[in-house]
Formats: sequence, structure tokens, C-alpha cells
Amino acid sequence: MVADKMTASLGQGVVIENKPGASGFIAFDAAKRSPADGYTLVHMDSFHVGTHPHLFNRLPYSATKDFDPVTPLVRNYFFVVVSANSKYKTMGDLIADAKGRPGVVTYGSWGVATPAHLGGLLLESAANIQMNHVPYKEVAQLYQSVANGELDWAIGSAASAGALLQAGKVRFLAAAAPKRIPGYDKVPTSGESGGPANWAVGGWNGLLVPKGTPKDVVQRLNDSIVKAMQTPEIKEKLGPFTYENYTMSPADMAKQMDAEVASWGPTLQKANIKLD
Repeated sequence: MVADKMTASLGQGVVIENKPGASGFIAFDAAKRSPADGYTLVHMDSFHVGTHPHLFNRLPYSATKDFDPVTPLVRNYFFVVVSANSKYKTMGDLIADAKGRPGVVTYGSWGVATPAHLGGLLLESAANIQMNHVPYKEVAQLYQSVANGELDWAIGSAASAGALLQAGKVRFLAAAAPKRIPGYDKVPTSGESGGPANWAVGGWNGLLVPKGTPKDVVQRLNDSIVKAMQTPEIKEKLGPFTYENYTMSPADMAKQMDAEVASWGPTLQKANIKLD
């Protein structure tokens, strides 16, 4: 959607080239090797910036040193997903169960060090509990296991778990967010549901360009993208997925990236997670 708007405002075709695999390394490496002329951008999420420097000893790129920020695009927060038949009616119930059975209550994720896993680690720290993390290879299988009661809970989004919610197979127990999420106003926050008030699990994504791209070119890209994100058509599309516009200046995005790196360090060091 943004690419279409950029094409119109810049007078240049914008092509989306998917380069999946290797935790984003393939895409970042391709962008890093591209000319710093404004014609190549890389789409990243906050975990590429914040967690990867702590997880990988041989990270083949630095989001903060090899790239210049253009702007974030959107931000969203997650939900605590439980089976429709779960015995947990509040976050207080879940935490009480975890305290009474250390290491027994299970939560799933779509892989080690993914937002779902890290969110669980943050909850363990905030609530002073111990749980059992179960990583899955497939996102669909993860939430089906929650629906079947094979897992006690998992972190999920309106996009990933919304179909099962609509089918009445899972419930959103709480929002892992500072405030209630628009469109899901009946779902209380963790603090409102007997859980830690300061526990939030969210993420944001945005666009970077190779280091050294001329500042006037970066600003022109920023202007085009910010204008696109403010259009009614895009705002309407973002709502059902609980995404909110999160655009900002390149300078402010640089500060946000530095803060992201600093915030994840203590959690990952305490958990002693390394992926290489």
C-alpha cells in the first residue's frame, strides 16, 4: 500500500522484493551491498534492531551502523491468547497458577527469541514466576495448540490469532499493552486483569537505507512515506490489524533504534540466550 502511494508522489516505480530466510540476514546483506543512492530501502522490525545485536555474536550487519533511518511505519501490541475453555479468566489466574506450579505452565511461540518468546520472558521477570517455553515451527500450529488446550497460553495478534478468536476457539485474556487496544476495547490490559501493570509486548517496523545515502534524499523518502501513511485509505486498512501509524523523522527514528538496543540487553543477558 505504501509502495503504491510512493510511486505516485515520487514519480518512480517502487518494487517490493521479498528476500526471506536467515532471520532477515539475506535481505539486510543485499541492502547493505546496494548503492547508497536512495533507490534501495530495507524493511525491518524492531527486533532486528533491538535483539539481534545481543543474540548473535557474528551478526553480519549492524542496523545502526550500516544503515541510516528513514522512518518507522507502524506499531502494534499483542494479546495473551488462551483456549476458549481455559480455566484462566484473568491474568491474575494465570500468574497464580504459574506461582503454584513453577516451570509447569506452558506458553508457546513461533521460535526462540521471537516476540512471543521474549514477551513470555518479560512476564516471568515482571511477575517473578517460572514457566515452560514451547517453540513451534508453524504459527498456525501454535495457536491451534492453544485452542486445543495443549498449551496454556501464547502471545498473539489480531492478525495471527484473530480467525480462531472469531471462530470462538480462543479468547484474548488480556492486552499486553499500556492501554486497551482500539477495536478490542473489551479486552483489559494486563494491569487491569491482575497482572503486572508495566508488562507490554509490542513491536514496530520501518524502513532503512544504506549508510551514506544523501540526507536530502532520505528526507524526500521520509516526506513521501509519512504522507502515504496519513492517507485515509491506509489508516482504514491498518485498523483491523491493530496497527497504528508510527511515522517520525529520521533523527527521531535513530534515537528510537538506540533505545531499542539498550532496552533488550538486560533481558537477553539474564536469559542467557544465544543463537550462534
